[in-house]
Amino acid sequence: MTTPVRLRDVTLRDGLQLTGKLLDTDTKVRLARVLLDAGIDELEIGAMARPDLVPPMANTLEVIKVLTPEERQRCWVWTATPRGIARAVEAGAQNLEYCLSVSDAHNRANVGRTTAQSMAVLPEAVDIAALGGARLQLTLATAFTCPYRGAVDPQRVVDLVGDSRTAGITSVALCDTLGQATPDQVRQLISRVREVAPEHEIVFHGHDTWGLGVANTMAAIQAGAAMVDGALGGLGGCPFAPGASGNTSTEDLLFALQPSWLTPAVFSDIVTAGGQILARLGEPNRSRAAEGARSTTDVFPWVT
Repeated sequence: MTTPVRLRDVTLRDGLQLTGKLLDTDTKVRLARVLLDAGIDELEIGAMARPDLVPPMANTLEVIKVLTPEERQRCWVWTATPRGIARAVEAGAQNLEYCLSVSDAHNRANVGRTTAQSMAVLPEAVDIAALGGARLQLTLATAFTCPYRGAVDPQRVVDLVGDSRTAGITSVALCDTLGQATPDQVRQLISRVREVAPEHEIVFHGHDTWGLGVANTMAAIQAGAAMVDGALGGLGGCPFAPGASGNTSTEDLLFALQPSWLTPAVFSDIVTAGGQILARLGEPNRSRAAEGARSTTDVFPWVT
């Protein structure tokens, strides 16, 4: 790709949250460092979610504290309340996602309030992040479809992004939470959001439920997305979105994008790291690129 784009690996947040298994802090930090050292641009390392509802996120604050300030500059923490932002900033987080759902029904299921109620406290979230010297991203879940109400009106997304209360955020993430979007829908929505908020960087967060994760991500990049999300082995899904399966695979995105820093040897290291963490979790590896890398041919340099 000639268009510059950053890849954010979300294994340690969105990837883990459906597994029900808590990885210890050392294991999470080791994986984060493997990915950062390999060249992955940015990471999502955890969430300020209730540990009784999302047990794999219980040690997020410990992970933040162990990472160095330089590492934290490339790491993101998911939040849904100003209080969560304050706790993450206090622990040292420098990049925060404030998440709400475009769909009221999903927002109630996910964070226990309406979309309007989440928007009402966005200015407070912006202020807390600013005082802590942190960047704040507005993350819009169910930007395409809702598991409870079906298709989401794109105008609702545009209205949320264009709301005056988004002043102070640095970027907007559009999430295909259920993996039901098509490349044309992704392209059109990102183009509309860019028109209404040209000052905000756009992030695309895709899932591969219907097999279009990579295609949708490429469409997002062509439409102007500056950062895209993936998870090792296609791990992940939302615990409050019935029917949502894994994220678009980091390995598949890397093979499709082939950034300048990616060599066959580095790719092999990332494929290996993904295989090891999935085996530890007892989860299947859904990455087609990881499968291809295990081919027995010896004439293709990306075979590991």
